Amino acid sequence: MEIFVALSIVVLLLLLAQNKVNPAILFFGLVLMYYVFNLIEIKSMLNNFTNTSLVTLLLLLIVSIVIEKTTFISTISNKIFSKSYNKSLLKMSFFVSFFSAFLNNTAVVASMISVIQQNKFHAPSKLLLPLSYAAIFGGTITLVGTSTNLIVNGFVIERGLEPLNLFDFIYVGIPIAIFGGMTLLFVARFLPEIKNEAEKREYFIEAKVATTSKMIGKSILENKLRNLEHLFLNEVIRDNYNISPVDPSEILQADDILIFSGDVKQIEILNHFDGLILEHNKHEAKNLVEVIVSHESNLINQRVKESNFRTKFDASIVSIKRGNEKLSTSIGNIVLEMGDNLILAVGKAFYKRDNLKKNFYILGDIGIQKKLSFFQSMLVVVSFLLVLLLSLLNILTLIKGLFMLLAFYLIIGFLNLQEIKRRFPYDLVIIIGSALGIASVMIDSGVANTLANFLNSSFGSFGVYGSFISIYLLTFLLTEIITNNAAAALSFPIAYVTATNLGVDITPFIFAVAYGASASFMTPYGYQTNLMVSSIGGYSFKIFLKSGILVSIVYSLIAIILIPIVFPF
Repeated sequence: MEIFVALSIVVLLLLLAQNKVNPAILFFGLVLMYYVFNLIEIKSMLNNFTNTSLVTLLLLLIVSIVIEKTTFISTISNKIFSKSYNKSLLKMSFFVSFFSAFLNNTAVVASMISVIQQNKFHAPSKLLLPLSYAAIFGGTITLVGTSTNLIVNGFVIERGLEPLNLFDFIYVGIPIAIFGGMTLLFVARFLPEIKNEAEKREYFIEAKVATTSKMIGKSILENKLRNLEHLFLNEVIRDNYNISPVDPSEILQADDILIFSGDVKQIEILNHFDGLILEHNKHEAKNLVEVIVSHESNLINQRVKESNFRTKFDASIVSIKRGNEKLSTSIGNIVLEMGDNLILAVGKAFYKRDNLKKNFYILGDIGIQKKLSFFQSMLVVVSFLLVLLLSLLNILTLIKGLFMLLAFYLIIGFLNLQEIKRRFPYDLVIIIGSALGIASVMIDSGVANTLANFLNSSFGSFGVYGSFISIYLLTFLLTEIITNNAAAALSFPIAYVTATNLGVDITPFIFAVAYGASASFMTPYGYQTNLMVSSIGGYSFKIFLKSGILVSIVYSLIAIILIPIVFPF
């Protein structure tokens, strides 16, 4: 049995690392297989999907939908930036860390991206990666700061241990946010400086010459396509043949596909040319929405024309951006990748689609949701902080307070059932519920004990502290290979058995897993906010690696030093 479980975990890791199959399918498939082979009972398996920490996480995510509608983040963030880059960077870092300690990291980063792009003082490429890092720092400050902390607390509760408290993380999290923020000043030297990025967003834009167009038979120069102010004609696709660079004397033919790059906001210029068809003509041009393809999207590795995109989302792709990469084909032939930055022309049913949250990170506030008034925003924030305070004072449990808060928001109309249905994180529920079952099987089968003994034999000469560091490093490496939540799920049972075998307090090992799982700085794929800023900032993998190594060293040193001091063995 132990060998079977061990092999299944190895296969799970390999499939997660390849990122070709939805992690929810992999986790649920594995726990279901364990049930079929009688490695876990049906009652235990189903109980994991109603774990207190999982329900708390769901309530937080749903309540955060209302908090995202408040005006405070955008209002305050507009006052962050000044002529001094260092001051702007530090203010942004601490501001984002504070909000990320209590709100969904993805929502905070999405709100800040547009603000950063519009700032008048600094290139967005010098701020976007620090934005993602600061959100990760902030997530380590409280129990509710990141889903990873709540997942770890779910494992704690499942093993019958004392649950973690809301502010147990502040003693390590606040120093990480402070020193991590200062480290960003050094990271800045590795970041590219792309001038005027806020005004000029370089996108890949496609237009087609209609068979009735008056442009047919005339040259590029004669059609006045050569010196457009905001757009540049990169190439012409004719009968699946690419003409690039485009000679000014090139004669246009019917059905030619023209590939432009430039500022997507100026796309309406192309509507002035007779018979030049833009994809968004089938939807109103004023309904342009900017999105990023998420790491969970079903669109990954699919050609646009084969993805049934318009039917799925009631939207069409107007333009696409993939870092600094030059895309050289028609939009229909592009194979979509995670992190692709798309501009969509959307129809009336776009926001009613249930699959938006899974497939995209939606940027900006164009048609996304109506902001609450100042008074309404105050009511939302005060009520949310009151629930946290009552939980801290042990007057009201966090889960009960969140249930009451959710009911309150529904009654006064700040939230509706359609929004909950659209934003409900089904994949996250499946992953966490399944991961709890997998962790139990790892412990009961002896796999966790075997791995713990291996780590102890490798680091045992350094004593308990050496074993503690080994757990942190294991989780740290896993979170860069797979995802933060998956890393926590696979590391916790090993940490649990290691502490039990050593006969020491398990608390520092719990925090080693929590902080190790959040330490995703060196790749754009390990954490969703990294993926969100990757394409927009034009960051290469090399930039992530250079910046992430420095941040990882500072972050890890603080965690490894402080955790055993705050929570002794």
